[in-house]
Amino acid sequence: MQNEPHVNSWYAATANTELDLPPLEGRSQCDVCVIGGGYTGLSTALHLRQRGYRVTLLEANRIGWGASGRNGGHVATGQRVDQETLEKLVGLERARQLWQLGLEAVDLVCRLINEHGIDCELKQGNLHVASKRADIAALPGEVEHLRKVYGYDGIRYIDRAELAGMTSAHGFGGATLDSGARHLHPLNFALGLARAALDAGAQLHESSRVLSYREGDKVLVKTARGEVEADYLVLGCNGYLDKLEPRAAGRIMPINNYMLATEPLPEDLARRLIRDDTSMSDSQFVINYWKLSADNRLLFGGGESYTRRFPADIKGFVRKYMLRIYPELADTRIDYGWGGTLAITLKRMPDFGRLGPNVFYAHGFSGHGVPTATQAGELLAEVISGTAERFDVMASVPAPRFPGGTLLRWPGLVAGMLFYSLRDRLG
Repeated sequence: MQNEPHVNSWYAATANTELDLPPLEGRSQCDVCVIGGGYTGLSTALHLRQRGYRVTLLEANRIGWGASGRNGGHVATGQRVDQETLEKLVGLERARQLWQLGLEAVDLVCRLINEHGIDCELKQGNLHVASKRADIAALPGEVEHLRKVYGYDGIRYIDRAELAGMTSAHGFGGATLDSGARHLHPLNFALGLARAALDAGAQLHESSRVLSYREGDKVLVKTARGEVEADYLVLGCNGYLDKLEPRAAGRIMPINNYMLATEPLPEDLARRLIRDDTSMSDSQFVINYWKLSADNRLLFGGGESYTRRFPADIKGFVRKYMLRIYPELADTRIDYGWGGTLAITLKRMPDFGRLGPNVFYAHGFSGHGVPTATQAGELLAEVISGTAERFDVMASVPAPRFPGGTLLRWPGLVAGMLFYSLRDRLG
């Protein structure tokens, strides 16, 4: 069975690690079987091997083939939703624990890169810009709240005048600059995690789609050409879980998001777009996000769709969002356009859980996957080895099912997202 190639993205074109891993053949045994070759699965495999567990990882396509190899590469602090929203959802004390876990997730990404020599263009800072009056007005209070309640001084407010010197992005009246955030080349990070897991002794298999599994004292996992018997099973499938595990699938919604990469830009233009080479994001409900590559391309993400098919012209689909922010790029060539599937939850917080005594999962990262999914692997390794405290903090966050379950969740989501998209346009 031949590996399905990576999507034609700038990330795939600049991948710096060659992996060609065999499919699972025959019957094997291990301590932990991990399904999914993205950040969650790779981090789980690595951290379990470091604890001495025998690990077999099964990936349906290629390592980093899904969202882990196609995303915007932002490594944000905190959680996917802001702290004041979390305080209302889980209370102040638990919100403090979640904030600390968010900082530890960024630290983990940086530590793994350093420890394993992962070459993935790691850079610092995120400039979060706002255009709507209410969003702009709220920014100073958000910065002060993080400083007073959480003791975080890595973020500051940027007013309109200062912002004009930092970016030519059109239509924004204020921003926050978070120096604790990072950004990177997401596929090369995933491939680096895979290489680290292999070096640690994990067994990784590509082209090994899991067809079913059976629970019991041992878990039996079946693919088209083999099967794995394991003491524990970890589901790290995220937006590609599909029908493999109905008990967890109703808590997430797969959606598609899109990116483009421009031609390499002259240095003066690149610095005008993003003076300090930070990542950038805006405050729209359907968020736009962007950054510069090492060769001065603008990597821009914008637009979502809620069907299983991608737009016929992804470059044109994303380009209109880019030009609203950078009209000066109207004559700039677009070299790549690609899409990917991620999973969101109703509360936009990830869903961590246990489906039995020996089956665990983490998914629904809702666009915050680089740090949170990587940390998920560390927490899954902890809970399997008997230390559940940090895993339980994440698992305690409410993750309600989508109304109608997997059959009727699509119409409700589309109606809701169209409403918020209209609100974004009307300001």
